[in-house]
Amino acid sequence: MPSLTLAHQHLPEVTVIAVTGEMDATNRAQLEGYLREVRRSPAETLVFDLSGVPFMDSSGLHVLLMCATDCLRQGGAVRLAGVQPLPSRLFEITGVVAHLPLHDTVEHAVAAAARSSQPSL
Repeated sequence: MPSLTLAHQHLPEVTVIAVTGEMDATNRAQLEGYLREVRRSPAETLVFDLSGVPFMDSSGLHVLLMCATDCLRQGGAVRLAGVQPLPSRLFEITGVVAHLPLHDTVEHAVAAAARSSQPSL
């Protein structure tokens, strides 16, 4: 079973989760378990660094969508960064791009998350 390499960094506004490897049915449980372990709160904002993910099937997509749904219900959000061409195509075909913000870099995603969490004047 191919495993993913997973790492995270807790920042003041968000938690960045770096994923490396192919996201598919063979490692779905690994990703789900990792997310349960590293999330500080159901209401936090997560940035997924997908720059190391060359391929993703519907299982990987499902995990991201379930995580995003959970975060949104609690007042948080999910942002995706560094999406490679094949996963990007999957997001376009399925319409995910309308619901999950995609950013070129983690830095852009973190900055956007910080802006969206600031109260309006």
